[in-house]
Amino acid sequence: MMNVFIDTNVILDYFLNRIPHSLDAAKILTLSEKGEIKAFISSLTIANCYYLMRKNSSRRKTISSLEKISEFVDILDLRKSSILAAFKSDFKDFEDSLQNEIARSENEIKIIITRNIKDFKKSTLEVMTPEMFLKMYKQDDTNL
Repeated sequence: MMNVFIDTNVILDYFLNRIPHSLDAAKILTLSEKGEIKAFISSLTIANCYYLMRKNSSRRKTISSLEKISEFVDILDLRKSSILAAFKSDFKDFEDSLQNEIARSENEIKIIITRNIKDFKKSTLEVMTPEMFLKMYKQDDTNL
């Protein structure tokens, strides 16, 4: 099974229905829900999503949405070691550096899915847009 880390912007695309990006985000999350891939997000993503989603929705609805996604996406903790590694990284954006370090802390993860691949050019993991990932996944699926 393929293990992927999904960046906050992709999760927000899904929750905030940011067309056209939400379509690919939904496809990726559906793959996770069906057990075809194992998707990971960070606890930082949950906090960021809550903050942004809560601006346009009730607390109850926001929490319910986040609880639902946690049923089929693993949530990785933000650890001190990830923070310290992010301090030392060459990433321009600290939040992206944190996401990268959280993904790297899970040895099984090889791919980060984000719409901002340029922000992850210093990553040692493979970085793909949702569209790139879905094309690659479809090709791999047909070769099985």
